[in-house]
Formats: sequence, structure tokens, C-alpha cells
Amino acid sequence: MPSPAASPFDPRLAESGRLPTLVVLVGLFMVTVTPFVAGLVQGQTADLGRNLLYAAATAALLWSVWRGSVWAWRLTVGMCMVAGLVVFVVGLLVGSVNWQGWVVSGAGLVYLLLGTALVGTAAIRAFLDSRWEMRGQQLRRRP
Repeated sequence: MPSPAASPFDPRLAESGRLPTLVVLVGLFMVTVTPFVAGLVQGQTADLGRNLLYAAATAALLWSVWRGSVWAWRLTVGMCMVAGLVVFVVGLLVGSVNWQGWVVSGAGLVYLLLGTALVGTAAIRAFLDSRWEMRGQQLRRRP
């Protein structure tokens, strides 16, 4: 893991990255659980347990990113890219016969944009770098 001195991101941006990071993580959670909530609103409760498990697992993963886990960040970014691409392509295929496919493609683009924001926004990366450093110090202090 690179040291904070080797980071290309300005540590002075760390505090200003708190809110954008929170917005991106909440946005990822919202995009992920929207189909589940929409199904509930329509009265579809067939896969309730599985969907609640997925929502809880998503929340746990995003909470780990917020707390400063590098592996959770890498997993989140990777899943955003893969899911975003797959959802986008599936939406395009469905969109050729049904207008809802374009909504699905939009969700894929949102995944791609939010995942890219976790990697490419300087303030978010500075905030996450500071969290990673704090977490690393806490882990080194444990006996």
C-alpha cells in the first residue's frame, strides 16, 4: 500500500471530500436497492429475504469503504464498472423493444459514473487516502 507521501492527491482536500464521498456512497446504495424497493411498492415480495440480504451486504460493503477499507474500495469500484457495463448493455438490448430499457441503461451509466467518481475525483480520493492512513495506523497499534 503506498504511503500518503506517495499519494498524488493533496491531503488539504481531504476534509472537502467528506460530503462528495458520502453522496457517492449513498448514491451507489440507492441505485442498487431501487429495483428492490420498486418491486416492494408493486407488491412483489417473492424474493424478499434474498433482496434484504443483498441490501444489507451492499450497505456493509459501502460502510467499509467509508471506514477506510482499501479492499472494500477496490471491490466497490470493480463491481461498479462490471455492473455498470452489464446493466448498460442489457438496457440497450431491452431498449430496442421497450422504453424501460433506456431507464436500465441510465442506471448502468450511473453505476459507471459513481464508480469513476470514487477513483477520479481528487477530493474524494484525498478523503479516502486520509481514511486509509487513519485505518492503517489503527491496525498497526493493535497488539
